Amino acid sequence: MSGIISGTIGIVGAGKMATALAEGAVRSGVASEEQLLASARTEDTLAQLRQRIPGIRTTTSNSEVAEQADLLILGVKPQVMAAALADIRGSVRPQTLVVSIAAGVTLEQLAKPFKRGTRVVRVMPNTPCLIGKGAAAFSLGEHATKDDAKLVELLVSAVGEGYAVPEYQLDAVTGLSGSGPAYVYTAIEALTDAAVRVGLPRAVASQLAARTVAGAAEMVLSTGKHPAVLRDEVTSPGGTTAAGLAALEANGFRHALAEAVSAAESRSRELGESS
Repeated sequence: MSGIISGTIGIVGAGKMATALAEGAVRSGVASEEQLLASARTEDTLAQLRQRIPGIRTTTSNSEVAEQADLLILGVKPQVMAAALADIRGSVRPQTLVVSIAAGVTLEQLAKPFKRGTRVVRVMPNTPCLIGKGAAAFSLGEHATKDDAKLVELLVSAVGEGYAVPEYQLDAVTGLSGSGPAYVYTAIEALTDAAVRVGLPRAVASQLAARTVAGAAEMVLSTGKHPAVLRDEVTSPGGTTAAGLAALEANGFRHALAEAVSAAESRSRELGESS
């Protein structure tokens, strides 16, 4: 039994993000459980993976996965990518498409250990892909084809939305959507704490804060309006929202977010340089 993607889908380093991609592919019919073959360092991790995807095949051998994969997903952390590539360099077949989800590791670094002509793709997903609401961007290596782009887009679309970008923009993607959920979680926590301070029960404040963020984001996506237009629709002259926005500006809200994206983008580049 197979899905829309044919052949064996191998996963080296079956962490949360790679596992989410696999689960999404199965859930959407893009792939079947039987097509999946994954490796991890410990049997405990693999046992947990089999609980989530009962039909998946597992092993502690990265090279075993690489030997069999038609589509190979590299889910290891950037800091150990060099070791993982060294482990599988002699096992990847010429026809295999190699897809990395490691922040900062460049297409050139990914392709270097393999035979010339190996097709590589970088993908930058984010954690909402765990619930099918991800925002991912991807870049094609020198030898990757239009069909490869369609396949990768199909894979990431199974857990959200995917966008093709040139590689030089991927570090910026990392700073925005890759790290962005953490910024939003911090904002939700801060809004909740502030609401508790002015009298709301924490359980109610937490729900209101999270749903306000989710609803506002959905308004941007569903209406297609610029966020500034939607903001103006909420803001009456001399009203409560205007007072709140003035406080945000006075306390450097925009600047703080800009600095967060910039810092994460810089760190993504550093990870690539040290890999």
